[in-house]
Amino acid sequence: MSVLRYYLLVLTLAIAGFVIILSVAVREAPTPTTTMPDQSPFLTDPFLQFPTATSVRVVWFTEFRGLRHTVTANNHTELANTTRLTRTREDKDSNLPDTESLATPTRREIWRHEAEIRGLTPGQRIPYIVSSQREDGEILSSEEFTLFAAPAVGTPLKILLTSDHQLMPMTAANLQKVAETVGQVDAVFHAGDLVNIPDRASEWFDSDNGNAFFPCLQGYADYDLQKNGRVTRYRGAAIVQNAPLFPTIGNHEVMGRYSGETPLHAQFNDAVPRRVAKERYEENAIGDDPQVRQAWVKANSFNTDTYEEIFSIPHSDPGGKTYYASSFGDLRLVVLYATNVWRKPQTDETIKGRYQERTEDLDDPTKWGYGQHIFESIEPGSPQYEWLVKELNSPEFRSAKYKIVMFHHPPHTLGGNIVPAYTDPVPQIDRDETGKVTAVRYEYPKENDYLQRDVLPLLEAAGVQLVYFGHSHLWNRFLSPAGTHYLESSNVGNSYGAFWKTQTRKVPRDNDPNYAATGDPYGLEPVFPSIEPLKNEVGEPLPYIASNDITAFSIFETETGTVTSYYFDTRNPESDVRKFDEFQLTVR
Repeated sequence: MSVLRYYLLVLTLAIAGFVIILSVAVREAPTPTTTMPDQSPFLTDPFLQFPTATSVRVVWFTEFRGLRHTVTANNHTELANTTRLTRTREDKDSNLPDTESLATPTRREIWRHEAEIRGLTPGQRIPYIVSSQREDGEILSSEEFTLFAAPAVGTPLKILLTSDHQLMPMTAANLQKVAETVGQVDAVFHAGDLVNIPDRASEWFDSDNGNAFFPCLQGYADYDLQKNGRVTRYRGAAIVQNAPLFPTIGNHEVMGRYSGETPLHAQFNDAVPRRVAKERYEENAIGDDPQVRQAWVKANSFNTDTYEEIFSIPHSDPGGKTYYASSFGDLRLVVLYATNVWRKPQTDETIKGRYQERTEDLDDPTKWGYGQHIFESIEPGSPQYEWLVKELNSPEFRSAKYKIVMFHHPPHTLGGNIVPAYTDPVPQIDRDETGKVTAVRYEYPKENDYLQRDVLPLLEAAGVQLVYFGHSHLWNRFLSPAGTHYLESSNVGNSYGAFWKTQTRKVPRDNDPNYAATGDPYGLEPVFPSIEPLKNEVGEPLPYIASNDITAFSIFETETGTVTSYYFDTRNPESDVRKFDEFQLTVR
C-alpha cells in the first residue's frame, strides 16, 4: 500500500462522529447535458481563468510541448502561449505506476497552454474547443464547452464556495453532488489547500487514487469510496471547463526548502521564514547579485511557484499572484494571502512542532522549524496590509453590491487550526551556564493576532458582508455584532473534528487564555444551521458538520444574496442531498 493511499485510509477512519440526520431533502437539478468521455485527451481539459468585462483566459495542460495549440470560439481561432512548469516533480511516494523505484525527486515535464479570448459581450456564453498538435502532427481536440466574460452588474449568478480538497476521500462525491443538485455554477471560489504537496505533479493531474485536483473539478475523477462494506465510484463534475476558478493560497500551496535529494513531503514540511534565509545568505557572503540573492533566499525558505505557474490570476502590486481582487457581476472578491506553515500541536520534545524545537536539533539551527511562522505579513505597514487598505477604498470595491473577502486561515472557527493565534512566534531560548541551547519554545500572544487585531476591524468597517475561509475541514459559521458573516465550508473531503463544549483541542497548557481548548477563541458563538442541524447521539442540535461520512458544500446566489449549504451522506449513496442552512447577505 502506498504512503498516500495509507494516509487517505487513516483519514477516512479517523474522527468518525455519531450524528442523527434530520434535514430537508433537495430536488436534484438536471444533470448537465454534456456527456463526458472517460478521460480527457490532454493532461487536463481546458478551464477558465481571469475573466474581465470583455475577455477570459482558457488554460489547459499536456505532457508534450507540441507544435501548435489553439482555442476556437465564436468562429475565431486564437493561438495559445505555451510555457513549462518549472518545479513539478514525482518521487517514490507519488501514487503513480513505477514511481516507488525513484531514489530522488524526478522532474516531470508539464506544459501549460493559455489563450486570452477577447472582444466578448458580458452575459453571453459562447461555445469553445481547444486543440493541441503533437510533435508527430496528430491533432487532439477537446469536447465543446462554454466560456464567458465577467458578468455585468445585475446578472444572477450561482457561485460554489469550496476549499481543502487535498485528494481527500469525499472530494469527488462532493463535487459530483454539486452538479447534480444545482447544475452548472458560474464560478468557483476556492479558499485554499487545493492539493497536499504542490510540487508533486500527480496530485494536480493524474494520481492513481483517482482523486487528483483537476479530475475532480472536470468530471474525470475515478475514486472508489468505501462505506459500510460498499464501494461507490464517484467522478466529480465538469465544473471549471465552463466556470472560472478563483483560487487562494493555503498552507498546502507553499513548498518549503528546495532539495534534489529529500522526498517531496519532507521538502513541503521544511519551510523556514524569509528573514532566516536572508540572514544565512549574508552570513555565507554568497555575493551581491540581486537575482542570485533572490533565488537563493527563495530556495532556502519557501515558495509558491507551482501554484503561481498553474493559475492565471489578476496581478496586484506588490502581491503579484499571491493576493488579488476581482469584480464579478454584483460582487467584489478580495483574496488575501493569509496562511502559515502547519506544525504538529503536540508538545513532545521529539517533535518539531508549533510550540518547540526537537531536542536533537537544538545544536543545529539549520534544522529548526521556527514554529508556526506566517508566510506573508499582513500587519499594519506591510505591503499586503497597505494594498488591502487601498483596495477597500477603491471605487470597484465601494460600489459593489456584495463585498466578499476570502483567505485560508480561520478568523473564527470551532476547528483545531485557529490555535495558536495568527501572529509571529515569539521564541524563548533556554541556555545552560556554558551558553549551550537546552530548549527552544514558541509562544503566540493572543492579543497580537494580526487577523483579529488588524484585518477584521478593517473589513467590517468597510462593509464586508461575507468572510469565507477554510483550513480546519469542517462546516461552521458565525455572525459578528457588526453584521459580517464568517463561513467555513471546508468539510469537503474529510474532517479533523470540531472542538465545542466537551471536545478539546491539543493546547500547550490548560487554562491559558492564549490557547483556547474549546469553542471560538475570539468570543463568537457559532450560528446553528437555520433549516435542520445535525444532532448528536442524545438528540442535541450541533452548530457544525465535522464528519468523515457526510460532505458539505455551499452555494452563493447573487440574485437573492442567499448562501445555502447542503450535505450528502456518503454512507447512503442513493440518499438525497440535504439543504441544512441558509442565510442572506444584507446590502449595505
